[in-house]
Amino acid sequence: MDISEHNRAAWNRQSREGSEWTTPVGPLEIREARKGVWSVRLTPTRTVPRDWFGEVRGKRILCLASGGGQQAPILAAAGAAVVSLDLSDEQLARDREVADREGIELQLIQGSMGNLQLLANASFDLIFNPVSTVFIPEVRPLWRECFRVLRPGGALLTGFMNPTFFLFDHDEAGRTGALVARHGLPYAESTADDLSPDRRKAIQSGEALEFSHSLDAQIGGQLEAGFLLVGFYEDWWTDEATPLNRLCPTSMATRALRPA
Repeated sequence: MDISEHNRAAWNRQSREGSEWTTPVGPLEIREARKGVWSVRLTPTRTVPRDWFGEVRGKRILCLASGGGQQAPILAAAGAAVVSLDLSDEQLARDREVADREGIELQLIQGSMGNLQLLANASFDLIFNPVSTVFIPEVRPLWRECFRVLRPGGALLTGFMNPTFFLFDHDEAGRTGALVARHGLPYAESTADDLSPDRRKAIQSGEALEFSHSLDAQIGGQLEAGFLLVGFYEDWWTDEATPLNRLCPTSMATRALRPA
């Protein structure tokens, strides 16, 4: 199975159907961002501390796998020069929709976060990568590429799922309310032989393939790439999304610097 093509089609479908992560921001958010009043999220519910960005006006920002007409237009309206790179052409169309409606300049690139070779060395001041590494099998190569395309002193802001999330069958938990550990880690839906019938059917119907990544790969991988970790927080989701939310944070975010 071509993982990238499967997930591109999955996100195109989700974008057309209008999920929470694919609904463009409205004119009010853009007007406020132009006045310096804005917020964005790396994880489901918690907004990113503004001091993680510094002054965005004039910065060159790569919005990585964050199409959908949300973060990229807001950061551009706040004064940044933004490149939005996303696997899904429909998600990029949502970015374009807001840019055209509001007269915002955005550069859009369709491509996989697993391959940043088309981006030049030291060409960005900041990378903004909301929870999306669940859709690629390996993250260590991504961190090395992020380090390469950032300028010295540049920052990588990324969100990722708590690895424990993937121990459980969340379709089953949604029906029964009971969390039962079903999967070993790391979890990879492209090769797993213990998927539930519900999950197999969902993937066959076009839902994106997902992969867990250890903290060793997520955080240790950034350090191995040369980054200095300077910020961290955890986030919760909603009880409707998963009963696990009642027990522990389901995601986390880091801020890492390429040394000057």
